[in-house]
Amino acid sequence: MEEEIINKVKKSPLVSFDLEDIVDKQTERKTIDLKENLFQGLVLREKDFRAFVKEHDWDQYKDCYVNLTCSTDAIIPNWAYMLLVSKLSSNVKLVIQGNKDELEKEILRLKLSEIDYSQFQNAKIVIKGCSDLTHPEFAFTEITNKMMPHANSIMYGEPCSTVPIYKAPKK
Repeated sequence: MEEEIINKVKKSPLVSFDLEDIVDKQTERKTIDLKENLFQGLVLREKDFRAFVKEHDWDQYKDCYVNLTCSTDAIIPNWAYMLLVSKLSSNVKLVIQGNKDELEKEILRLKLSEIDYSQFQNAKIVIKGCSDLTHPEFAFTEITNKMMPHANSIMYGEPCSTVPIYKAPKK
């Protein structure tokens, strides 16, 4: 007589959380590089920049994630970034000043802020380890910070093979 195989992982109270499930891979990312607006590659002139802002097609950024940067060594006044944000913010999903890596981190932070963590109250959570995240160290740090106030325990890896990370103090 053959014994029935029991899937102990499936029957366990562990809640598996995969960061890749929340990463937005479909939304286009765009960069606005202010180097294109520098006079002689060195200085941002207000009159010329305001003309650019007035004439630029801002609709091309609709529903995108946008990072504002200057890829050359120039001093960009704060108001320039503020002016760009004023044109973009009502049209885009997110706009930041920084490079593409910083944009990806902010997108992840935004997505993590949209989660209702109360659903993980007193749960035993396994944060899935294998992923193609752009910044895994940042992602795992952020999710641990978000989960700790709610979880009974946090583990890293797969439900069948985990590394203990956090255990809530006994009350």
